[in-house]
Amino acid sequence: MSENKVTDKPEVKRPAADLSGCETCPAHNRANLLKLGVNMEEWDYVVALAGNPNTGKSTVFNALTGLRQHTGNWPGKTVTRAEGGFEYGDKRYKIVDLPGTYSLLATSLDEQVARNFILFGQPDVTIVVADASRLERNLNLALQVMEITDRVVVCLNLIDEAKRHGLTVDERRLARDLGVPVVPTSARYNQGLEELLEAIHQVATGEVRPKPRRIKTVSNSLNGAIEHLEQQVLALYPDLPNARWVALRLLDGDEDIIKSLRSGDLGQLIPVASLEDRQLPVQQPVEVGNAG
Repeated sequence: MSENKVTDKPEVKRPAADLSGCETCPAHNRANLLKLGVNMEEWDYVVALAGNPNTGKSTVFNALTGLRQHTGNWPGKTVTRAEGGFEYGDKRYKIVDLPGTYSLLATSLDEQVARNFILFGQPDVTIVVADASRLERNLNLALQVMEITDRVVVCLNLIDEAKRHGLTVDERRLARDLGVPVVPTSARYNQGLEELLEAIHQVATGEVRPKPRRIKTVSNSLNGAIEHLEQQVLALYPDLPNARWVALRLLDGDEDIIKSLRSGDLGQLIPVASLEDRQLPVQQPVEVGNAG
């Protein structure tokens, strides 16, 4: 990477197991991806592209994939899915363009699709495209993505617009504060794309391991409730990628998560026994979530 390279907070990893168990193995779950309609037979890594509407996300997607892209629908949904691909080094990357959303709280079908892909598809990298000229409103989505996955790269797009408005973003300080690589780009002018590709490659291969800043509560009672729910969720779904995040959503009264937990739909994307084979009743954490 050029001088935009993030080297201080996301650490360069020495020989040790990464999230997937080895430094070069993909972290994604191929079986889950197939259920989500993404075939990885000819690809090494999968990259999710997330972002608010009007951040230039489609421009970033087009710049990275060129003509190597196609569209279809998510399985069982009316939401359009765009896929593309690119090569970097000796690796082949499939990139999935998620619906543009302002959050992952699943208040709309687009948000539900984006959230489920990041949570259950376990992409090797999730790029969050943020508008550098409107950074404050864009960081909400970035923080929510970082609650679900460590493997995040922030693409600080429209940096030219920010400069035109007299705004300067210290991407190195932002990277330290967020704990993930931050790469300034102007995708429509092909600026910063090489640095973005390198950051994607480093996170996907495990050369760089981000350590995202996560929300911490100061309330002992709230922490206790989160931990209690997390353990109950893990008892039901021991292979769930991020039980703490699900517990937080239950406490917030997330109707989609509550419904999925009650019906056992979560198990359709996780290779574990059915709810009937578990001893802990799902109603108990759901009641706490409704009370939250």
